[in-house]
Amino acid sequence: QVQLVESGGGLVQPGGSLRLSCAVSRSIIGINVIAWYRQAPGKERDMVAPITGGGSTEYAYYVKGRATISRDNAKNTVYLQMNSLTPDDTAVYYCNAMGMDVQGTFYNTWGQGTQVTVSS
Repeated sequence: QVQLVESGGGLVQPGGSLRLSCAVSRSIIGINVIAWYRQAPGKERDMVAPITGGGSTEYAYYVKGRATISRDNAKNTVYLQMNSLTPDDTAVYYCNAMGMDVQGTFYNTWGQGTQVTVSS
């Protein structure tokens, strides 16, 4: 079964940048969608950016122009580069993998999350 491990979070000042990593336990070529989500204290978890197996991407309005999602198939890793960070970006960031196995069963797997804190 697919396992996901996030890393790269930490404390940054407003205006700073971070690159988050999502390491996947198997080849990511066959995974339909891998997406970054975030959840701030007291708020619902929502999608930041997805990337498909074909490389198509999309971004939530609040990070559009500041974030870039990418995948390295050789390293089985998906990245989220975030720039111009603000305190509103403070949250736990999760990666998620969705797809169907060869038997047609849907899977939805989450990592443990990595904390991003933006503060002066």
